[in-house]
Amino acid sequence: MAKEALSNKVGSFPKSELYTSFHKKIFGQGLATSEGQKWAKIRKLANFALHGENLKGMIPEMVASVEMMLEKWKDCHEKELNVYEEFKILTSEIISRTAFGSSFQEGQQVFYMISRLVLLADRNMLSIRLPIISRDEIEAERLEEGIVKSIMLMVKKREDNAKSSGEVADGYGRDYLGLLLKGYHDDEDETKKISMVELIDECKTLYLAGQETTNSLLSWMILLLSIHQDWQDAARKEVVDLFGHDRTPDVDGIARLKIISMIISETLRLYTPVFSGFARETHTETTIGKLVVPPGVQIHFPFMTMHHDPEIWGEDVDAFKPDRFVEGIANATNNNPAAFMPFGAGPHACVGFNFATYEAKVALAMILQRYSFRVSPGYVHAPSSVSMVRPENGVHVILTSL
Repeated sequence: MAKEALSNKVGSFPKSELYTSFHKKIFGQGLATSEGQKWAKIRKLANFALHGENLKGMIPEMVASVEMMLEKWKDCHEKELNVYEEFKILTSEIISRTAFGSSFQEGQQVFYMISRLVLLADRNMLSIRLPIISRDEIEAERLEEGIVKSIMLMVKKREDNAKSSGEVADGYGRDYLGLLLKGYHDDEDETKKISMVELIDECKTLYLAGQETTNSLLSWMILLLSIHQDWQDAARKEVVDLFGHDRTPDVDGIARLKIISMIISETLRLYTPVFSGFARETHTETTIGKLVVPPGVQIHFPFMTMHHDPEIWGEDVDAFKPDRFVEGIANATNNNPAAFMPFGAGPHACVGFNFATYEAKVALAMILQRYSFRVSPGYVHAPSSVSMVRPENGVHVILTSL
C-alpha cells in the first residue's frame, strides 16, 4: 500500500502540507515539497547532477575529504573519538566540495544555521500554536535571513567568476550550484527555467539532506561494527582484498563492495534516517489497497515500523544481520521489497540515495584500511528523533591504528 501511494501514478496522493512554519523555512519550494511541473524541473536537474558520470566524477572529492579527516585522526591511537561530530564535518565538507564548489570552512555558517533551524522545527513540531510570536519564531526568522544571505553571496561569487571568464553560458560549473544557476539564467526554454527562490530553497534542501542523512548512516554503521567485530573484520578483509591498505577506492572497486553494501542496507533498516516516514494527503475520494479514503485525510507511512515488522523480516528483526541482504532486498523482505524504503519510493524517492551510498562506502572503506574500532566504555546509547534519527550523546569509540 505504501508503494502504491508513493508511486502516485494518477496524482491521488499529493504531498501533505509541511508540519510547521519552521519546516517551511527549511524546505520552502524545493524538491522535498514541490509538485507538478515545478518539481519535474528541479528533479531533472538533481538527477543529472547526482547520478551517472557526474556522480562518478565526485569520488576523488569524496576521497580527498576523507583523507583530510583521517589526517586529523593520526594521533588518536587508543583514544576515544566521537565519530558523530567527526562525520558531521566530513559530510559537510563532501557536500560543499561536490555540490557547491567550496569547502566546509566556507559553508560552515550555513550548516550551523540550518542545523539550528532543524532543531527549532523538531522542538515545535508537536506544540500547540498560540496567536503570539514566540522566541523560537523570532530566531527562525533571523536564521532564515542569514541562510539566504549566505547562499546569495555564494551565487554572486559564481556569477562573477562566470562573467570574468567570458563564458557566461557555460561558466557556472557542472556541479549542482552551477546547474541550478544555468536553470535560473535560461532564457531559451521556459519549461527549464527556475526562479531565484527555487534555487535558494534547493540549496537549503541539499545542504541539509546531503549532510544530515549520511552523517546519521555513517555514525550508526560505525557503532554497529564496533559491537559486531566479526562483521567489522569481514568488511575490512573485503576492502583490503580490493584496495590493499593504502590504495584509495575507485569506481570499479566500490561497485564490488558486497559485504559493505549489505552492512549499509542493514544499518538503514535498523536506524532509518527519516524516522517519521513520509505523509501524503488525499484531495479526492481515493482507493488504496482495500481502503476507500475520503478527501482531506493524511496518510502516514512510518518506515521505521515497516523495517521492524517481524512478519516481514522474521523473529530476529531487531538483530544486526547484514547477511539477510545477501540475496537481495526481495529475499530479505520475504518477497515484499516495498517493505524496505529507507529513502522513500516512487518518483519522489530521495534523489541523493546513490550519492549517500557512494559517500558511505568510500568513507567506511578508507577507515577500515587504517583503523579498527570498538565501543568506548563511556558510550551511552540514546537514539533521538523527531525528523532524523540522531545519536543524542554522539557515538564514542576507541580507535586502534593498524
